[in-house]
Amino acid sequence: MSRIAILGAGAWGTALALSLARQKKHELTLWAHTPAHVDAMIATRENKQFLPGYALPEDLRISKDLLLTAQEHDVLLCVTPSEFVGDTVRAMEPVLRENQIFVSASKGLENATFLRMSEVVAATSPVRFATLGGPSFAKEVAAALPTAIVLASTDTEAAQQLQRDFSSDSLRVYVNDDVTGVELGGALKNVIALAAGVVAGLELGSNAAAALITRGMAEMTRLAVASGAKPETMAGLAGYGDLVLTCTGSLSRNRTVGVELGKGKKLPEIIAGLNGKVAEGVRCTGATLGLAARLGIEMPITREMHAILHEGRSPQEAIRILMTRPGKSE
Repeated sequence: MSRIAILGAGAWGTALALSLARQKKHELTLWAHTPAHVDAMIATRENKQFLPGYALPEDLRISKDLLLTAQEHDVLLCVTPSEFVGDTVRAMEPVLRENQIFVSASKGLENATFLRMSEVVAATSPVRFATLGGPSFAKEVAAALPTAIVLASTDTEAAQQLQRDFSSDSLRVYVNDDVTGVELGGALKNVIALAAGVVAGLELGSNAAAALITRGMAEMTRLAVASGAKPETMAGLAGYGDLVLTCTGSLSRNRTVGVELGKGKKLPEIIAGLNGKVAEGVRCTGATLGLAARLGIEMPITREMHAILHEGRSPQEAIRILMTRPGKSE
């Protein structure tokens, strides 16, 4: 049995808590940032705001006390939006221990610094680190539908422990040591999924969708390898697997945002319609371009997606620019 705290009670954090709870072998606490959200979940035993329709088991503790939650658990599974990971770690710093394992399930880059979550955590705390990636919609994990994920850590003992902790009849966990690749796969695929949604919203057809996904993978791989990742990681669950799911699945928030942009809606209206849920790609697009510029990597799809989101470029014009770029070798 492990003592596991799930930090963040959005849809993904709640789904992981439910998956772990079904095993009936762990001591689990789900922490939420907003006290009113905690009170509502305790009263109804359901996360009506982010994952309605799934009962929270009675033995799943729900907490609003971050420091106490961090102090009482050996595995800290952080599922907050990536922009809040740094603040969350810094808030816990007084009680963190070197033998604790911090698992990041947040798929993004820090906006101002372009740092991956492992780098954000390392700047604050000496805890052991792992990151979780792969194709995994929260609703399907909550419903115990078969899902395969990948858990990366340079700490072999921690990776093996977490593989045992998370694995179940419905959740298959692979491990590797490429933290950089798994982190960047999870972050960059959100940007490409926005673009895939634009293609769908413009009704450009299956040829365009397949080309977008394939060339998007090429961009992701260039940046990941330049950052130190292994190419084979990008061909696995954290790369192609997560990219295909997020670019094609109807449950993808990033794809949904792109679809609405393609249909002509404005970004503020689309974000308001998410009702507090986060589409990580909207923020991550700028950080991705910043990291690419730092490393001298060309990312034309990402550049055009940023222009649509933040520079007022029309989706139609962005597609025209991509299609009329100078000829290249594949």
